[in-house]
Amino acid sequence: MKNKDIFVIVPTLNPNIKIMDKFIDELKNTFSNIVVINDGCEKKYDKYFETLEKEKIIVLKHVVNLGKGRAIKGATNYIFNKYDDCKVIVTADCDGQHTVKDILNCGQVALKNPDSLVIGVRDFKKSIVPWKSRCGNVITRNIFKIFIGLNISDTQTGLRAMSKKIALKFMNVGGERYEFETNTLIDCKIDDIKIIEEKIDTIYLDNNKESHFNPVKDSIMIYKLFAKYLFSAGSSFILDILLFTLFFKLLKNNDINNYILLGTIFARIISSLYNYLINKKLVFKKFSSSSLIKYFVLVVIQMFVSGLLVNYVSLLMSFITPVIIKIVIDVFIFIINFIIEREWVFKNK
Repeated sequence: MKNKDIFVIVPTLNPNIKIMDKFIDELKNTFSNIVVINDGCEKKYDKYFETLEKEKIIVLKHVVNLGKGRAIKGATNYIFNKYDDCKVIVTADCDGQHTVKDILNCGQVALKNPDSLVIGVRDFKKSIVPWKSRCGNVITRNIFKIFIGLNISDTQTGLRAMSKKIALKFMNVGGERYEFETNTLIDCKIDDIKIIEEKIDTIYLDNNKESHFNPVKDSIMIYKLFAKYLFSAGSSFILDILLFTLFFKLLKNNDINNYILLGTIFARIISSLYNYLINKKLVFKKFSSSSLIKYFVLVVIQMFVSGLLVNYVSLLMSFITPVIIKIVIDVFIFIINFIIEREWVFKNK
């Protein structure tokens, strides 16, 4: 008996018809509802999509290529407008990487876990994995761990299953192309959506030549999402050091006591206001109403820890300028501070 609760979304761009036809035939035997997106395919594919429609496959068409993210969001919107009985959506690629068995399993796990995102993860240790896929996954996986705090074994998997509740949340996620899939994972961290990993078959047909993922262009689109994290931390750190250097010299030249601590406080007040605005607008766009209070509690603690440590170390190592000492100490403080901001201050509960 075919599954009616799970809707399968298949974005396509100039697919290998032989591979896709076999894939669609297998899907039809298991699922009642299949949505295929013709994402700006060449004209020669029109007859193939017309054939799919005659076979009761829902085909949505983009006149030009709008990207995988737009295709998934458009198909999701179509499903929720037309079918009230949809309980779970599964996205799958048309290049032969995903088996119907794995699609069904991920969908069933999502049915049992409506508050979670289910992703099908591959085994990148296998020899059949192309080097560009292996390297791309290693880099992205570690970036996610460092900057986002997510430990995901397959960040680029296209096999994802989610309840209607989760799919509706992702409708507002930015990104029109492959970066959309990256953004949804980041949103899971921000919104406390649990990610369930399900092992799937690792399949790469003919060295994955059917994939339209561009390792240069699309990787830049994905990794630039993380550049804002570096910009926020780096620019705030530089501003704080420059301000400290200025206040340190001004206060010291005017024979004011505790000039190191005061210089730290004055510099941190200004740089923290800058950092908060950058994080709020650019980095952690979703934040709780209490984030401002939590942020400045953290700033006060961080400010006195930095000031007292710099002052203490400067007394022990008077041969080193306090500016150098502050740079070394604040590097460690900024790393710890970023993690606390990510996990506590700007976390949306």
